[in-house]
Amino acid sequence: MAPGIASAETILGALAKAYQFNSTLNSTRAGVRVTDEDVAIAKSGYRPTIAGTGSANYVSQEGLRLSTYSFGVQINQTLFDGLQTRNNVRAAESRVYASNESLRNTELNILFNAASAYMDVIRDRQIAALTERNLAFLSEQVRAAQSRFDVGEGTRTDVAQAQASRASAVASVSSARAQVAASSATYRQIVGEEPRNLTAASPQSKLLPRSLNVAYAQASEQHPAILATKYLVDAAGYTVKSTEGALLPQISATAGLSQQYSQTRGLPGVGTGLGASSASGDLEGESSASIGASITVPIYQGGRVAAGVRQAKESLGQARIEVDVQRDQVRNAVASSWSQYVSAVESVSANRQLVSAAQLALNGVIEERNVGQRTTLDVLNAQADVINAQITLAGVERDTVVASYAVLSAIGALSAERLGLKVEPYNPQEHYRAVKDKWFGLRTPDGR
Repeated sequence: MAPGIASAETILGALAKAYQFNSTLNSTRAGVRVTDEDVAIAKSGYRPTIAGTGSANYVSQEGLRLSTYSFGVQINQTLFDGLQTRNNVRAAESRVYASNESLRNTELNILFNAASAYMDVIRDRQIAALTERNLAFLSEQVRAAQSRFDVGEGTRTDVAQAQASRASAVASVSSARAQVAASSATYRQIVGEEPRNLTAASPQSKLLPRSLNVAYAQASEQHPAILATKYLVDAAGYTVKSTEGALLPQISATAGLSQQYSQTRGLPGVGTGLGASSASGDLEGESSASIGASITVPIYQGGRVAAGVRQAKESLGQARIEVDVQRDQVRNAVASSWSQYVSAVESVSANRQLVSAAQLALNGVIEERNVGQRTTLDVLNAQADVINAQITLAGVERDTVVASYAVLSAIGALSAERLGLKVEPYNPQEHYRAVKDKWFGLRTPDGR
């Protein structure tokens, strides 16, 4: 039995695999790394731009050949841009923080989906096993009814009723197996591998808040969806200031250094006339340097900048409203998941008693049928009650575990660290710190 136990999968193991290998989660992480580069792009406004220039020209006219060559370096530096760069940097930083929280929100959604998929497979496998057991029981009832009919102790109606119940059970088995296949496919999509020997799971009751009010408070303070929208409000505010900066004067400085060479020659057999003295063929060089500053004062831009400012202000107002939208959605999710968890916990005990009572009743009806006090239909009905109760219990046990993870997700506490998953937590700040102040370099921090 040791190899079988070693290969068993726990729900936390499945969540750890989803945390590492889920394609949606890894795509979101890549998106955060894309957003990190916006800070470096915004900071480029503080830095100079340097460009090299070069040209070569050849002119032939009236017996002369003139060749000119020039090389130079041009440096431009913005001295004041209406504080646009500073506000762009702060807006980019706020968007990075928002993307980090959105990543955390995606992580908790993926972990919840993985827990739900895990429990769906367990439930559907239990239901499939129950329907197969029910089919075996009904097949035996058909055989017994036929035997009693053959010896004159039963009726053809008893046989027909047993056969009808068995046919219905065959359809139920087929449907249950199809549902297992569908649940397994969902599990494969989320976790990254096929479900094998899954072990039973327990609800995360120790990690849950003490009461619904405490859950509301925790969700309001720490849920990443709310925090992300708050950071987006900050970004929208800085965008307003940056857009307004286009109305302020712009000051820039320029410096350049160039070297120019020229050479003049006469064509063979052609007189150079008055220009003979300049057709010596020597290469002459000339150096030049320049430095200067310029200021641009906006007076009227056709209303474009003003419209941009108004648009940015409306975006800021929308971002503030979105915070309230997220708060309402999170609060609704907390209330819904909490009520589902409480209901499921209370239903488990009642359904276990129901299964026990239904099984006891079935055993009694079979004994009474054997002595002629009950009919085959009574046995079939009692068996149906047992199967229905067992299927309901399997569903309620699944709902209890899933609802506990739903509560953790709703309050923003479903994370690899909180669950104690045996994985290396992904830290988006590592990439951000590696790229935010880079002045040059085409390679990404991972070497691409």
